[in-house]
Amino acid sequence: MNRFLLIVSSLFFSFTGFSQSQATYSVTFTSNWSEVTHPHPTGNFPSNAHWSKLVGATHNNQVIFLEMGGLASPGVEDIAELGSNGVFFSEVNDAINAEYANSIIDGDALNTPEGQIVIDEVITTDDFPMLTLLSMIAPSPDWMIAANSIPLLDTNGDWKTQIDINLYPYDAGTDSGTDYASPNMNTDPQEPISSLQGVAPFSNEIMGSFSITLLEVLGVQDNIELQTTLTPNPAQDRVLVSTRGSIQVVEIFNALGAQVASYKGSNSNSEELDIRDLPSGIYLVRVTSEGNSIVKRLVKR
Repeated sequence: MNRFLLIVSSLFFSFTGFSQSQATYSVTFTSNWSEVTHPHPTGNFPSNAHWSKLVGATHNNQVIFLEMGGLASPGVEDIAELGSNGVFFSEVNDAINAEYANSIIDGDALNTPEGQIVIDEVITTDDFPMLTLLSMIAPSPDWMIAANSIPLLDTNGDWKTQIDINLYPYDAGTDSGTDYASPNMNTDPQEPISSLQGVAPFSNEIMGSFSITLLEVLGVQDNIELQTTLTPNPAQDRVLVSTRGSIQVVEIFNALGAQVASYKGSNSNSEELDIRDLPSGIYLVRVTSEGNSIVKRLVKR
């Protein structure tokens, strides 16, 4: 019995391969920070206004790197106050080791207040379908823009094709300075991360926006498998094979891996198979549809 199960498992994995879905996105940050959009109360808009590197992580819902109303981690504090990323990257690496995250995002800086930062490729999988991004508003006491745990999958489990997010200034709650060039004033006790929208020197205008665009999805076997069915199962005389695309061929293999039946599709997304001549037992059914193959287990009574 154990040998039989081992053979079935080997066949299944040799047919299906790696089934995880992998998505590639581009990320564009467009700044809207200037004396025109965010006029300084005394006209002292910083001459050296710039953005620190745009950094972040792809991760799952088991970790939160920052959130409105929560306390900034040491890594987030360093980004907001200094534009320094080393401690934050260590926090992400800890999450990677715990299997809560799968990659560090290390984008460029922007040496002017207006302009764009473009990250050409952010690659993640459906095990880590969330994206966190942040950058320091520089110079500043502890101000930043951030987007926390952006969901990349929709409610159907499909990768979102486009995500646009307006960004507003955040106070990290670690320094009590009130202007761009305020001297260091450590906030003790530390305060929660809060919005600075409409708080001087910021207006109610956005500070910028993220445009997150899906470029490619690879290894979509999981989605195909969920939409491929054998009914009834167990079956005795006939079984209906249904999938999302036109079926090209259906092949049936016994427990030893030998092909015992093959049916050519009729350009339909469902085919009824006559299995009366098959002995009772467990079979593997390989369905090929529009170039993709999925293997399903069938019990013949």
